[in-house]
Amino acid sequence: MNVIAQQGDTVDALCQRYLGTTSGGVVESTLELNRGLASLGPVLPEGTPVTLATPSTTTPTTSRTVSLWD
Repeated sequence: MNVIAQQGDTVDALCQRYLGTTSGGVVESTLELNRGLASLGPVLPEGTPVTLATPSTTTPTTSRTVSLWD
């Protein structure tokens, strides 16, 4: 999905707005798809074209929580 950054947008804000998530490595994948995007700084210049990564359809694995007081 191709989007255009608005004033004050960050990569994670774009992922949240258009994909509904920032988890699953979607922000990192978006940065990999758009070489040089990270060099623009944390806040993207208005009008910057960004190709968003497709969110992973696999469910994340959960780890068992261990309590020290059990």
